[in-house]
Amino acid sequence: MPALQRILLKLSGEALMGDEAFGIHRGTIERIVAEVAEVSRLGVQVAIVIGGGNLFRGVAGGAVGMDRATADYMGMLATVMNALALGDALERGGTKARVMSAIAIDQVVEPYVRPKALQYLEEGKVVVFAAGTGNPFFTTDTAAALRGAEIGAEIVLKATKVDGVYTADPKKDPSATRYQRISFDEAMVRQLQVMDATAFALCRDQNLPVRVFSIFKPGALKRVVLGEDEGTLVHV
Repeated sequence: MPALQRILLKLSGEALMGDEAFGIHRGTIERIVAEVAEVSRLGVQVAIVIGGGNLFRGVAGGAVGMDRATADYMGMLATVMNALALGDALERGGTKARVMSAIAIDQVVEPYVRPKALQYLEEGKVVVFAAGTGNPFFTTDTAAALRGAEIGAEIVLKATKVDGVYTADPKKDPSATRYQRISFDEAMVRQLQVMDATAFALCRDQNLPVRVFSIFKPGALKRVVLGEDEGTLVHV
């Protein structure tokens, strides 16, 4: 039996880029979908919060000097596009999925309603949350912490390019070592950039652990779900 029964997976938009400068790399999204589908078939309830940085990069130059709230709403629309692509790829791969948005775009995507999201999860569908929290000035990290707490997830899995939290940047310092586990308080004292401060505080206050792992390591998501030593666990 999997060690985890309900998870909130936080995917950055950049995770979908592959080797592209921006946008969505089809092979990359299909590989991620295959890993999510494998975990779902184990009986694990999977919810996903996705970022939009990969698409927003394409308009980032034009956003310079723009009102912050306006730029953030543009970023939310980017997450909706990513969520639709992810939901479509899941469905094409044979995994039932529902996309729910924190901002109302009724003709395009279903609005986020907590009881409905819980119903979908209990039916075994993968639920993809789009548009962050629906508010400017909040990151998709914060949306992951919020949605994770709302749906009663056992853990937030932050999928990154790095296979955990290190004592220093492993790209700059070859002697850096990976933490197997670390407390929220210690991570804050050491100023380790696990998540943004708001998301980090929310997870700590809600006793919602975070595991940081690499989505680019084949089978890593399954190993995390099965309780194996993968990535770094951040806990109370």
